[in-house]
Amino acid sequence: MLPLLLPMIMKQYQRYLVTAALPYANGPLHIGHLAGAYLSSDIYVRFQRLMNKDIVFICGSDEHGAAITIKALKEGLHPQQIVDKYHALFKETFSRMGISFDMYHRTSDPLHHTTSQEFFSTLYKQGEFEEKESEQYFDEEAQQFLADRYISGTCPKCGHQEAYGDQCESCGTSLSPTELINPISKLSGKTPVLKKTVHWYLPLDKYETWLKEWINTGNLNGEHLHDPEDWKNHVLGQCKSWLDGGLQPRAMTRDLDWGVDVPHHIPGHEGKKLYVWMDAPIGYISATKQWAADHAKNWKKYWQDKDTALIHFIGKDNIVFHCLIFPAILKAHGHYILPMNVPANQFMNLEGNKISTSRNWAVWVHEYLDEIPGKEDELRYVMIKNMPELKDSEFTWKGYQESVNTELVNNLANFINRVLVLTHKYYNGRVPDFDEDMDIIGPDGPLEESFHDTELLRLFDDIDVMNQYIRTFDFRSGLKTLMEISTKGNQILQFNEPWKIIKEDPEKVKTVMNLCLQYVAALAVICRPFMPFMSDKLRAMLNLKPILEKGELVKMMNDLAEGKLILKKKHVIGTPEHLFTRIDDNIIDQQVEKLKASASQNVAASISPTVETVPVKPLITIDDFAKIDIRTATITHAEKVEKADKLLKLTLDLGFEQRTVVSGIAEQYTPESVIGRKVSLIANLAPRKMRGIESQGMILMAENDEGRLSFISPEAAWQNGQIVK
Repeated sequence: MLPLLLPMIMKQYQRYLVTAALPYANGPLHIGHLAGAYLSSDIYVRFQRLMNKDIVFICGSDEHGAAITIKALKEGLHPQQIVDKYHALFKETFSRMGISFDMYHRTSDPLHHTTSQEFFSTLYKQGEFEEKESEQYFDEEAQQFLADRYISGTCPKCGHQEAYGDQCESCGTSLSPTELINPISKLSGKTPVLKKTVHWYLPLDKYETWLKEWINTGNLNGEHLHDPEDWKNHVLGQCKSWLDGGLQPRAMTRDLDWGVDVPHHIPGHEGKKLYVWMDAPIGYISATKQWAADHAKNWKKYWQDKDTALIHFIGKDNIVFHCLIFPAILKAHGHYILPMNVPANQFMNLEGNKISTSRNWAVWVHEYLDEIPGKEDELRYVMIKNMPELKDSEFTWKGYQESVNTELVNNLANFINRVLVLTHKYYNGRVPDFDEDMDIIGPDGPLEESFHDTELLRLFDDIDVMNQYIRTFDFRSGLKTLMEISTKGNQILQFNEPWKIIKEDPEKVKTVMNLCLQYVAALAVICRPFMPFMSDKLRAMLNLKPILEKGELVKMMNDLAEGKLILKKKHVIGTPEHLFTRIDDNIIDQQVEKLKASASQNVAASISPTVETVPVKPLITIDDFAKIDIRTATITHAEKVEKADKLLKLTLDLGFEQRTVVSGIAEQYTPESVIGRKVSLIANLAPRKMRGIESQGMILMAENDEGRLSFISPEAAWQNGQIVK
């Protein structure tokens, strides 16, 4: 008998608290979300339940932030209506996909508001915040300060014209709103102005020393809290990059009208809301409080006891917030534990392109469930097989079809179906008794020792390998091992060919069939973390009780280690059914065509309609055009013209001389935003006085049908004074 192998993890924890990233309640879930945080966390949690661990699985809807209010404005709804819609859709979609949260909460819940405000108050009373005055963009027409996502403009790094105030989604650069070129308010479409405001900042630079020690070594205050070797390289790399660059204080409040109020006892709270990255991760705590209240548990055991392992499952875009900012908030508050691991996944692409919600280039999970019903585990399987654990991965519909048809249907389902059908054919559905000393052929050839001393223990060893992969967050390898176990069972059936020897050697067939039935029974348990719906179906076919995820795997492992059978002799199994069916070409063709239609609509939408209201001017000759001298130049200075709302006085460097130009762009561009811009200048235009200032030329601008202006600029590398032809 082999002893039960203990988990090879650095510490044996009494309990586990697992969080999955709070999905943002302004749109439905797509497969990238599943591959990013939710399938990996569900696998881990289901496995630990099967190992009889005390584990709680927490998530909820992230319902605050500028993007939600922008969507509400566009749709003419209140933000609460938006979040109610998507919160309900999230809960339904997660449930249909078998994501087994213990608590799915929401940040608009009063309990969350109270918890977040108490957290903020504690930090305020402890003097952790720095109160700072700063300039922030303000929309004079809407009479509102603008959060980062309320502002768009041209990215200073790559030139993308629809960058947000916090990030350019084209090049991925993190930005601040004041870095944007030609910033525009998403509320009014006007150019915002800078206005002073006061906010409370978390001094991340103050925590930099201990954060470095904790990230790099796992040590903090003489305690070893985690092993950096257990963390993914891209997680550590992103954290170290931020730390090496030097942390800066970060505002924990915003001027907004939707979100968690700054506690009213704090002077200056009027009109202030908590920053979404202050409020959202505290949602994990408020959700745990709700779960504890519902189950008569002590929530503090899961957040403040050092014998609890806190694990955050997220996508790579949230690494810094979960590994640096939220831990800083927790430690600054005091009493809270820090995460044992943050196994962030990278991104999943779709059919050769990035998944894009704005371009509708996505496989929406709720639509998949409606259009291809009964195929939840098939999607789970393909997502896990291609999970972007260490690098970006890709989903294709043809790959989905091949994986389902070849691996789930031809391998897994076919093996199980043959074993159950033959059991009914030979033994009327009863698990056969057998000669325990009978020699059979295993995957590696004839077995020299008895059945009990070899095959069951070999099965134990294979399952233990799978378990260890799951413990170390290597879910792709865990799934691969599961399929290899199925393959080994199928090989035992194939090598011994019971259908050929049933008449001449019935005792050997009993031994082979009993062994194959033990493999099938084991698969019904070990598939549970990956494909829970298959587990339920297979347990029903085997006439076994449903799995409740209360230690069934650890019990089975103990039985195997002791040489005990999983399915007892003479146990009567149920009627065989096909666990998986083939995916037909027409289903795949429909989904591919659906994506192509989305792409075509996006191309059509990107083509501007012909503006018929502005006729083309009368024809000129090439000689007329040759008279115009257009030169490249750089704006070196800019200021508003007194008593002129539309005019800016610009100083231009042509390389060989300086020019003063008065331009009517002040309604859309501030002086600060145009300094350093490359422009095209009509250099031989006759001088003209405007508001007493002689304008020595004209810069070229494009104007759309809404009156919006945009610079016609040469590339940044061009020298000043070059001729534009």
